[in-house]
Amino acid sequence: MSFQVFGLPVSRGVAIGRAVLVASSRVDVAHYFIDETQVDSEIARLRAGRDAVAGELAALKRDLPGDAPAELPALLDVHLMLLHDDALTGATKQWIIDRHYNAEWALSAQLEVLARQFDEMEDDYLRERKADLEQVVERLLRAMARGASAPSFTAASPTGPRDFAGEDPLVLIANDIAPADMLQFKRSVFTGFITDVGGKTSHTAIVARSLDIPAVVGAREASRIIRQDDWVIIDGDAGIVIVNPSPIVLEEYRFRQRQSELERARLSRLRHTPAVTLDGERVELLANIELPGDAASALQAGAVGVGLFRSEFLFMNRGGEIPGEDEQFEAYRAAVEAMNGMPVTIRTVDIGADKPLERMSINELRHEHALNPAMGLRAIRWSLSEPAMFRQQLRAVLRASAYGKVRLLVPMVAQLAEARYTLEAVARAKQQLAEAGKPFNDIEVGAMVEVPAAALILPSLLRLFDFVSIGTNDLIQYTLAIDRADEAVAYLYDPWHPAVLQLIAQSIARAREAGKSVSVCGEMAGDPSFTELLLAMGLRSFSMHPSQISAIKQRVLRADARRWAARLEQVLSAEDPQAACLELQRAMANVPPIASTVAA
Repeated sequence: MSFQVFGLPVSRGVAIGRAVLVASSRVDVAHYFIDETQVDSEIARLRAGRDAVAGELAALKRDLPGDAPAELPALLDVHLMLLHDDALTGATKQWIIDRHYNAEWALSAQLEVLARQFDEMEDDYLRERKADLEQVVERLLRAMARGASAPSFTAASPTGPRDFAGEDPLVLIANDIAPADMLQFKRSVFTGFITDVGGKTSHTAIVARSLDIPAVVGAREASRIIRQDDWVIIDGDAGIVIVNPSPIVLEEYRFRQRQSELERARLSRLRHTPAVTLDGERVELLANIELPGDAASALQAGAVGVGLFRSEFLFMNRGGEIPGEDEQFEAYRAAVEAMNGMPVTIRTVDIGADKPLERMSINELRHEHALNPAMGLRAIRWSLSEPAMFRQQLRAVLRASAYGKVRLLVPMVAQLAEARYTLEAVARAKQQLAEAGKPFNDIEVGAMVEVPAAALILPSLLRLFDFVSIGTNDLIQYTLAIDRADEAVAYLYDPWHPAVLQLIAQSIARAREAGKSVSVCGEMAGDPSFTELLLAMGLRSFSMHPSQISAIKQRVLRADARRWAARLEQVLSAEDPQAACLELQRAMANVPPIASTVAA
């Protein structure tokens, strides 16, 4: 039966494929692909876990006291029967062989299949046996965890596209996916993904856009009502998920897929064209990256540098272990060298809110214990609370500066005291490197404007910092008091809000007046609907995911920045800035700009 699920569109395009359910609400396990050579060992792990649980159940039954209720040994017999049923372990083995899932993922996938079958049984007694099945699976998972360790998630995740020749494409369905786990799906087999929770600018959504695959978040019950292997269409433009579509609908979306691919190919031809407006204003289009290997994608897309290297992704999926100075240095150096002399802006670790570490501090603070993590110990606040870790990162960044042009970016600055402490830490790191005889260059240090307080005291901050970068995602969140990862209030998250636009315009103007460079590295930089408006504000440096650069460049090449600047106040003073901006876009598209003949 065909049906639709509605959510929030966060990454454009169309994806069509078979549903793969991960991060089950019943059992939380790691999900990763294995190599062909690991299939036998994963099956052996499954078999060893089954044998261990069988031994446990047999021992429990044997050691029951004589006065135990008769139901207990019968219940243990049911569990033993379920454990050895081919519908559980035999089918799980097939998931490992056919899909190359790790044993835990295969087991949770089969649990989803069987649990749905139990739910559909008419007999109350049989339907209630689902709880027994879940208990058996949980025992089995614990037994595997106690046994031979599984391959590491990072090592087992694919470094290139898996070969599923002759098989259907796959889409990922989950309640939620941590940003660090999303990175493990890069260059994997999934053509799109859906989550029950999340907002348009949650970091999970941002990483989805970085994967350049269609995605819908905040789809509520999607992971419960979509079944393993259902055919699914993800409409990333409208935020619609169509499950088991009719042949006519399927063909329509396949046509849209082909059209989208043709448009991407057309835009890709702009990658070596300089970004210059019709009135001759040169614009800098930079890339946001998460890992050193992403630098290659930045170059391929035509970026003229890295405007944001999110260093926190080096800290994730490590079981709480923080990377040391040398490991960080090698990662930063790799990115700097890959950019061939182009600038690389490295942001200090932005941990907290929706990007927690397994170990949040030396006192083993856990992210989920905070009442409001978005307002808590995060970003520069966390770095300053961990001075040893912070000095390690600063030394690693400074050492990388010996290999190319490096800039340091400090997230979530809101206090002048934080700014001074940070600059003092940079000075101490330089002194330590000089005493150790390790080479480094002087680097520019910048502040992120992502808290309204920073925008309001920007003239004071500009006296301390060399440049600023506006992080629009958090600036919108904190200006409007909206948790951007919460789908319940996602409809209130509004980048077109007049207060947000005025803060951005004011920040750009103040930076330009002070003679300091300013860029926007939030999602607005990669959204074509904002390009002309940001140009009108005076912005000449945009930083975005590499996949967005060509579309933004096309808007820049067609824009007359002077004509837009003359109409800026008309948009900023409007009750509905989005409608005013759209009206201006239509008007200017119909009237050839004066500079167009010169440009021609």
